[in-house]
Amino acid sequence: MNNSNDTGSAALPEIACYLADESATLTLGSDVAALLQPGLTILLEGNLGAGKTTLARGMLRGLGYSAKVKSPTYNLVELYKFSRLYFYHFDFYRFNNQIEWEEAGFREYFNSESVCLVEWPQKAAGLLPIADLIFFLNISGGGREVRIRAATEKGKQCLKELRNSRNF
Repeated sequence: MNNSNDTGSAALPEIACYLADESATLTLGSDVAALLQPGLTILLEGNLGAGKTTLARGMLRGLGYSAKVKSPTYNLVELYKFSRLYFYHFDFYRFNNQIEWEEAGFREYFNSESVCLVEWPQKAAGLLPIADLIFFLNISGGGREVRIRAATEKGKQCLKELRNSRNF
């Protein structure tokens, strides 16, 4: 897999918004869930406490998952099976080097039948497939600033639909 995620490229389509609280982050996640389709790779970037797992929880709630959503920091991956897709939630925070990703056997999870949501993707930089969507979350005041960037045609379509549904 070749990672061409140029997260610094201003040429990629992007939208931004302010999320005032946890509820707003969950709502954005739920809105994104409506756009999910098999084969998407989504990266969540941000410091500790930036809201990555909360956004993931919102996506899962939007898909109809009502049980507790835990960060996969210690398990590295949590699988959620829905009737229309396999949703893999990865957290690579504990990785010390990129080789750990290869040794964990995660490559096979990134396929045309799965949605892969990755927290701390930089810990596996160069090994992940090209991301369709990249979320950059930053703490700002009492809330969060989020920028969402599309890096593929599928990502651009999702971004367009999200822009239309949320009136960005």
